[in-house]
Amino acid sequence: MTTVTTVTSHTLQQFPEKLAVVRLPPGAEIPAWAESSSLFSITATATETSLVCAGRDVPTKVVALRGLTAFAVQGPLELALVGVLADLLAPLAELGISVHALSTYETAWVLVAGAEAERAADAWRARGHVVDLAVPVKPTRKKS
Repeated sequence: MTTVTTVTSHTLQQFPEKLAVVRLPPGAEIPAWAESSSLFSITATATETSLVCAGRDVPTKVVALRGLTAFAVQGPLELALVGVLADLLAPLAELGISVHALSTYETAWVLVAGAEAERAADAWRARGHVVDLAVPVKPTRKKS
């Protein structure tokens, strides 16, 4: 039998820049305007390519959900953790706050409309979670 670890309280970092979730056709090249920010993600399936990127330069004619605020669960999170997203998404669902969630190897991210960011943060705090403002860090690249 496998033992799993659960966590009941999480610390989230709220990032200041506005993000966009962009819909591109399947197999699309990543456009030059798709800038990195606190979160830059590319997800490709047989039917679409989606980007999460800085919203500042996304052209107005591009299909996108704009003005999103990103919250990252402070990590790294153990891969055996169970219920992290359930703990975080339940209070938002109760308030009718729509989310876009994704995970990286080390953590989970929850994106909400900028207008709902404070309501989301308040809902998490009411459940015992901590929400801090994040200071974005530019990634360092290893020299070859």
